[in-house]
Amino acid sequence: MRLQRLIESKRHALFAAAAVLAMVAAAGWLMHSPMDRRTPSLVLSSENQNPAGPPWIYGRPDARFTLIEYADLECPYCRAYFPVLRQWIDANPEVNWQWHHLQLSMHDPAATRAARLAECAGESGGNAAFWNTIDWIYQHTRGDGAGLPADVQIPGMSPKIQACLHGSRPDSVIQAQADEAARDGITATPTLRLIDRQTDKTLTLQGQVEGDTLLSAIDLLMSATGPSHVPD
Repeated sequence: MRLQRLIESKRHALFAAAAVLAMVAAAGWLMHSPMDRRTPSLVLSSENQNPAGPPWIYGRPDARFTLIEYADLECPYCRAYFPVLRQWIDANPEVNWQWHHLQLSMHDPAATRAARLAECAGESGGNAAFWNTIDWIYQHTRGDGAGLPADVQIPGMSPKIQACLHGSRPDSVIQAQADEAARDGITATPTLRLIDRQTDKTLTLQGQVEGDTLLSAIDLLMSATGPSHVPD
């Protein structure tokens, strides 16, 4: 398995746990580092055409590992991280990516409006439409709570999406995901929760986590014994 070969090349028998914890600490610094904010157009391949959510999943639905991202559509760090994480998921098919809305109060009401638009696009057009809308929002929003420009034309707007936007279903989905984050003590974006579906062990990481750190986190989960939630 490709992922296993990558992991084995990075395994250090005595220092794996210490290394990942050090890199997780460094991830906090990455949240404040400048990144390329250009976001290329998102095109989902046929293997990513998963059934409609939520939860919305990018990547193989049968992947052993799931990476849940708690994200805010007005968060500039989430926007910069989106193409980086997408590229990493594309290169590591043993991991899929699950979206959870977590709009920060400082970014509302624009963040909630954007989340509602993404949910309604997904309800109307399915999984690919959801992820394409996330990509489009990040390309066009002014960020930090300023929202989409008033004169921007939202592509693919249909009577079905408009009906959804006038309903309450997207609000219930968004609120449920925010409540879940609150129960788990997740208050910042982006935050990642890595889950080993084979063992149900989890690991939470904050910030714009680099690919090598994610591989080390997978290594740690695979070798962990004891509690289901590995110390962050």
